[in-house]
Amino acid sequence: MVTKGLLATVQAKEGKEKDVEDFLKSAVDLAKKEDKTVDWFAFKIDSNTFGIFDTFNQDDGREAHLNGEIASHLMANADTLLKTQPSIKKIDILGSK
Repeated sequence: MVTKGLLATVQAKEGKEKDVEDFLKSAVDLAKKEDKTVDWFAFKIDSNTFGIFDTFNQDDGREAHLNGEIASHLMANADTLLKTQPSIKKIDILGSK
């Protein structure tokens, strides 16, 4: 059972919503390369708020993801794309199906 997760949300700058959405859609290919990432979801909450939810079996997988390509690409473009800094929360999975 997966026991660790991440919940990240971002707010796109006005006029950058499509760019953030496109980035998240393309990031699935990077997530597929991460052998310690069990599940990876990108989602849209409203017109300018987006998120990522992912799961891991152990802390080392979560840390590898936080130091991986997706986070690196997002942070490299944060000033251009995002209204505020991403909100990234480490979470413990209590149950899953």
